[in-house]
Amino acid sequence: MIKITIQKESGQIKKVLIHGHAMYDTYGKDIVCAAVSSILTTTVNAILRFDENAIRYDDEKDFCLEVQKQDTITSKLLDNMIDLWKELESQYPKNINIREDE
Repeated sequence: MIKITIQKESGQIKKVLIHGHAMYDTYGKDIVCAAVSSILTTTVNAILRFDENAIRYDDEKDFCLEVQKQDTITSKLLDNMIDLWKELESQYPKNINIREDE
């Protein structure tokens, strides 16, 4: 299962942590993993196009995204990313779990 943890402070996203594998299909053929990765990559690239200092991320082992600057564009892109993941979670509840911590 892919586990996504969203850490918030005062309603603002501060950190996103992702680990695990969806186990929907074999590695390389898993549509749930591909969707999560695609949504993440698109969002990270969009944020960095607007402001390369807005976020910092590490994908060495698990994925960790840290918000460095709070602004409208970054917030909207991150909210959109989470909404898309929640839609996936509703379709594949055995393969993806999202937890939000305040």
